[in-house]
Amino acid sequence: MHKEDPKMAYLYLALAILAEVTATSFLKASEEFTRLVPSLIVVAGYALAFYFLTLTLRFIPIGITYAVWAGLGIVLIALVGYLFYKEPYAKVRLCFITRRKWMKKRSL
Repeated sequence: MHKEDPKMAYLYLALAILAEVTATSFLKASEEFTRLVPSLIVVAGYALAFYFLTLTLRFIPIGITYAVWAGLGIVLIALVGYLFYKEPYAKVRLCFITRRKWMKKRSL
């Protein structure tokens, strides 16, 4: 069994977040899994996200991992929705995203 560098956990976490955001972004394009290519991207994205998440958990505690994953995922998905799906970016949504991130910082 080879030794891994604990610093790799942050790369794994970044890859997990990227894969999850990609999969979630393609959910809308899959049109309820009626379009093949976007549906395959969703399935592959979530599979990769969970794979990289398990690698992350070798070194980073689950609570911290999940807080970072959820927080960055929310912000990135909101950005993808605004940029690619022309979803409204209301001040209320920004307020809730900011509040959630602030609360997580205070609890850590």
